[in-house]
Amino acid sequence: MTGSPTQGIRTVLHPVSDLAQAKEVYAALLGVQPQTDESYYVGFEAAGQHIGLVPGGGPQGMTSPVAYWHVPDLQAKLAEVTAAGATVKEPAHDVGGGRLVATVVDPDGNVLGLLQDG
Repeated sequence: MTGSPTQGIRTVLHPVSDLAQAKEVYAALLGVQPQTDESYYVGFEAAGQHIGLVPGGGPQGMTSPVAYWHVPDLQAKLAEVTAAGATVKEPAHDVGGGRLVATVVDPDGNVLGLLQDG
């Protein structure tokens, strides 16, 4: 089976209970300060990856980290993975700047993120 390719995992979001404390830990781990520092989201750019901290798991109710596969065509990739047996958890939506995200659940319950840059 061939379909639209991915551009790899370049974004990982982590649910956190204490945003201020998590920000300090991740800054120490990554060796950089956050590029985005808001009460609802803290984001770091390090080594070609985006690491995001989501307080309380955010509106999507994250309970564990979610790796986001970057794809050139989110709708096409959603169609491919759902046809292969995944189910949509979070439908595609714009999170700002034309960036689209969605999550699916594989047959074993693992949450997979999909991200298309605007």
